[in-house]
Amino acid sequence: MILARSGWSSPPDYVAWPKDEVHVWRATLDWPAQAVAALEPILSSDERERMRRFHFERDRRCHLVARGLLRTLLGRYLGMAPGQLRFDYSPFGKPSLAAGLVQRPLQFNVSHAGELVLIAVAAGRTLGIDVEHIRTDIAVGEIAARFFSANERNALATLAGDLQHHAFFDCWTRKEAYIKAIGDGLSLPLDQFDVSFLPGEPARLLATRPDPAEAGRWCLQELGVADGYKAALAVEGAGWTLRCWDWPAPQGRANR
Repeated sequence: MILARSGWSSPPDYVAWPKDEVHVWRATLDWPAQAVAALEPILSSDERERMRRFHFERDRRCHLVARGLLRTLLGRYLGMAPGQLRFDYSPFGKPSLAAGLVQRPLQFNVSHAGELVLIAVAAGRTLGIDVEHIRTDIAVGEIAARFFSANERNALATLAGDLQHHAFFDCWTRKEAYIKAIGDGLSLPLDQFDVSFLPGEPARLLATRPDPAEAGRWCLQELGVADGYKAALAVEGAGWTLRCWDWPAPQGRANR
């Protein structure tokens, strides 16, 4: 896996509170076994139980690293031990810091695919993030016919080959980031809003139904993360600065 370098940097020694900023952290999931195991004690009992329900070891490792890294990062922002953090969950499963746990509002969202995990953090701004591993062995037209809006289906049909697959995943990640941001799961059908995704188009939420004014509340941002991956960020409001940092991979023999 070749990581994108443009826009990503090593984090500062001290990460300030993200006032008027959105912080996106990128990490590989290919950690040494010893480093992975060290994360398990900071997870809650329900997080560990969920991890054990995964059938494949790779999925258990992904869950453990993603949740452990999330707790570690949030603990740094909040000045708390990672194991002390508690979470509430929306009816559709979106996590948030437990009510009454902290005085200052801190929003976050997590996504992982393949060997990457992305964590987005902001203060007082709702946000969502999505990363996907590009696959060329799927029928993107059939999936688009089921989930995309008529405008998106028509736009995708103008492309062919690799361009169509890349555009499909641009569309998918942008739609998923928005869905995750609003926290409604699939209660909001994916065909009820349009996003940009044609080659060269900047990421935008183009239209929302039934409330057309909703589109103006959100900013979409494409994230270049690694060869073979697509990623997108959805953030409520404007006037924020994006900071993208790499979480340093633990030293040792990789766990494969």
